[in-house]
Amino acid sequence: MDAHVPGQAPTPADVAMPSTPRTPQEMTAWTTRGDGIDRLSAVRVPVPTPGPTEVLVKMSAVSLNYRDLLVVGGVDHWTPAQDVVPVSDGVGAVAAIGSEVTRWRPGDRVSAGFLPRWRSGPLTEDTYVSPVGGPVNRGMLAEYVLVEQDEAVRTAHSLDDVHAATLPVAGVTAWHAVGRRGRVRPGETVLVHGTGGVALFAAQLTLALGATPIVTSGSDEKLDRLRALGVDRTINYRRTEDLAAEVLRMTGGEGVDHVVETVGGDNLNRSLEAVKVGGSISFIGLIAGRSATVDVYRFVTKNVTVHGIETGSLEMLGELAAFVDEHGITPVIDSVLPAERVQEALRHLEGGRHFGKIVVTLPGTDASTAADASS
Repeated sequence: MDAHVPGQAPTPADVAMPSTPRTPQEMTAWTTRGDGIDRLSAVRVPVPTPGPTEVLVKMSAVSLNYRDLLVVGGVDHWTPAQDVVPVSDGVGAVAAIGSEVTRWRPGDRVSAGFLPRWRSGPLTEDTYVSPVGGPVNRGMLAEYVLVEQDEAVRTAHSLDDVHAATLPVAGVTAWHAVGRRGRVRPGETVLVHGTGGVALFAAQLTLALGATPIVTSGSDEKLDRLRALGVDRTINYRRTEDLAAEVLRMTGGEGVDHVVETVGGDNLNRSLEAVKVGGSISFIGLIAGRSATVDVYRFVTKNVTVHGIETGSLEMLGELAAFVDEHGITPVIDSVLPAERVQEALRHLEGGRHFGKIVVTLPGTDASTAADASS
């Protein structure tokens, strides 16, 4: 699969003389029509042949996101009109290339960007199309997938497949919020709501940038695990009468420089109370609903900037991979399950008790190097 040892950068010899097993004629893919986890089906289909500018990627691991539940569950506009391969995050090795492919060679480890046409620059109406993982565009939950050569990004050399699978959606969303929009600087403070995949990435990136994260959770156990990751400032919101007041106390009454708002809904008002005058809020979450009653007076008088964060561009994904390599960041993994247990993995995600990313490995993948749930 990989032409080099996980955790080490490939040598020129690895690239020049890749070891590529013969591609089979058939593969297993998992499909959904948005009719629930129980009806997610494993089907045998032909292995696709790459077109002139496409690469065929042998998938090794995928990681699950809340959006995958919406597609598989057929919620609102996430409902597929026909059978589609779900799951947006993943990593694999190039198995074959089209006749006009110049960017990749067999053996290269790559991921596909969530929004394949968003290469760089700001998100536009023209580039906000065909997100990977359904309901229209195919996803990564298959043994082999086709990816246009310009839609693939080389993943972090320092990560094994299980950890690298977490970067294309959760990782890049956090990087967009913290590294790009927030432009977090050393010495600043960042309030991160929750301990989901994006939140944990945001906390890790904040630490690597030399800033101080303040992370909230309703679980003392999760807060203990956060402290083991180096996050010293934590708040159990179930045990705190006024979360914003506690944040102000921790920051000497000023408030935080930035907020990573992963909850949404009326929680935005807590973020507005906790952020300092002139601060910024990166708005990501929809867990608490798609609408909220916002204290616009506080919004105006604090002169705060609220940014909507939609994943990230292919350029941002490349930046994240390089940053992860440079700073030795290891994504937090909750659990690793084989593809035949993907329904169990989705139910675990649905239950909301996980800490870190839930990863599913594809057939033929050696997941023995994966960290345990506390990594």
